[in-house]
Amino acid sequence: MSGDFLVNEAGIAVLPEIGPMEVTRGPADKVEASIIRELSTYLNHPSIDLALLRRVQVAGAVEKPGLYHIDPTMTIGDAIALAGGVSGSGRTDKVEILRAGQKLPGSVSGRSYISQTPVRSGDQLYVPERSWISRNPGVILAFLSTITVLIYTVRR
Repeated sequence: MSGDFLVNEAGIAVLPEIGPMEVTRGPADKVEASIIRELSTYLNHPSIDLALLRRVQVAGAVEKPGLYHIDPTMTIGDAIALAGGVSGSGRTDKVEILRAGQKLPGSVSGRSYISQTPVRSGDQLYVPERSWISRNPGVILAFLSTITVLIYTVRR
């Protein structure tokens, strides 16, 4: 009776011997206790491991944007690492959370644990790009050097 059991959009998982069961209402320890209680009618001393995974999309300035399963013990940085890490043009200091196309207020750090953030299944972790100026310091330096040379030449 072991295995991974997916939870549908309505929060229902189909478990062996128990059948369909709503598993998203309440804290994980209560869900686990409820499953153990139900299994006790079929098994002596049942034991389960309950791992709550969130399915999130990692997008923006990352190497491999896509849909990933993350667990609450991971950090935002771990989720971004699953997507290949921040690309060369991405910001490493902030990540935005988008839900149903709307940006949630504020941003989160890469060191924040998923369990300590408002991230839920279906959300998007968006890594914004750095500003044009911070991505192109050579162009700025060349421009300033040219201006300096022109000013020096004109003053002579």
